[in-house]
Amino acid sequence: MSIVKVAVIGCGHWGKNHVRNFAELGALRAVVDPHAETAAKFAEQYGVKALSFDDAIASDEIDAVVIAAPAEMHADLAVRAFEAGKHVFVEKPISMTMEAGQRMKAAGQKAGKVLMVGHLLQYHPAFVALRDLVQGGGLGKLRYAYSHRCSLGKFRVEENALWSFAPHDVSMLLTLFGEAPDNVSGTGGAFVTENIEDECRVDMTFPSGGRAHVFASWLHPFKEHRLIVIGETGMAVFEDSQNDPAQKLRLYRHMIDTSGREPVPTKADAEPIPYGDDEPLRTECAHFLTACAGEHPAQTDADEALRVLDVLLKASKD
Repeated sequence: MSIVKVAVIGCGHWGKNHVRNFAELGALRAVVDPHAETAAKFAEQYGVKALSFDDAIASDEIDAVVIAAPAEMHADLAVRAFEAGKHVFVEKPISMTMEAGQRMKAAGQKAGKVLMVGHLLQYHPAFVALRDLVQGGGLGKLRYAYSHRCSLGKFRVEENALWSFAPHDVSMLLTLFGEAPDNVSGTGGAFVTENIEDECRVDMTFPSGGRAHVFASWLHPFKEHRLIVIGETGMAVFEDSQNDPAQKLRLYRHMIDTSGREPVPTKADAEPIPYGDDEPLRTECAHFLTACAGEHPAQTDADEALRVLDVLLKASKD
């Protein structure tokens, strides 16, 4: 099967990583960036063309576009690409409004093309191992889970911490609970730039009785990427900011004796959970290419992305 040929739209802070990965996968054919010097630099570095967006989607040499542009531009760029017969990968969040996200989904379906959204941590081998553990009943029924995604900077002025950080965590939590929340609330505080929240919290409850929350902040003294999942028969920690791979994913078989007047806990040592060592972004990019080639549906498709968007929008209303 011939390789799917890709143009990356946006070569900035995160888009440059897509450029590198698709080039190393042998799929990159063009780059697009509003700054001509940036596009020319990457085009020369990887031996591909620097094109305008119009030229990229008009080119018979391009099968798919990877959009790493501001979220408010996603819908217009994606719809135009679908109308030109291209597959589309778009970075998270899928869009800023449900109407725009639905428009993207409809355009992809009409064109018969793949729409995949960059929920990167769904492709992290440690999260895949955690997901399989939970879905296989390894923790029993989930009671609650929470995620902290914090660091000092990069400070944004076009989107707040909720929209910049929380999509990753909301995506993971919805997957682990396997259902949409029946209640969502959110709070946040703006301290550095007026009306741009530097920290936010999202609280969710689920029909099955589970609870979850996300705390995200770029006004934090250190980097912390930690997801903790509490089930009836075990507890698990996915700590992506942990440098030691053996400490990144851990299982705790703590026991609680409820036979007496007061519950008595018995602590157990942490057990490392094995997982692969593939680069998440490389796995995600390769998954997009094989989805475009018709080998399987996109894992993080429009429906998954719209479920995440629904939570973000509801959290933003408070």
